[in-house]
Amino acid sequence: MNVPADLKYTKDHEWIKLEGDIATIGITDFAQGELGDIVYVEIETLNDSLDSEAVFGSVEAVKTVSDLFMPVSGEVIEINETLEDAPETVNDDPYGAGWMVKVQCSDLTQIEGLLDANAYSTLVTGG
Repeated sequence: MNVPADLKYTKDHEWIKLEGDIATIGITDFAQGELGDIVYVEIETLNDSLDSEAVFGSVEAVKTVSDLFMPVSGEVIEINETLEDAPETVNDDPYGAGWMVKVQCSDLTQIEGLLDANAYSTLVTGG
């Protein structure tokens, strides 16, 4: 399982990479592995301002659909449109080309409440 040290994580298995006040968000390697083959990514929240924990979209795998939750409050300023035609990119490269949204953060202090790589690894391994 890949858990990059330079990212923050949520208990709902989203990752976040902060550059200034712009956050790139996706789902973790663990999450895509648990979901299996992803067949559809639905994100219709472009230009919406959402609170942390709000649903910003969903991921559909062969056997299940899972909601995607915002790790931080902010406005969705970009969605990864390549996932519309190639949702399997999330399986192949969850921390790179498989990113889902970019968000203009409205409260950077919320980052402090997220998990670091060690805490997230402990969460998913139960150790």
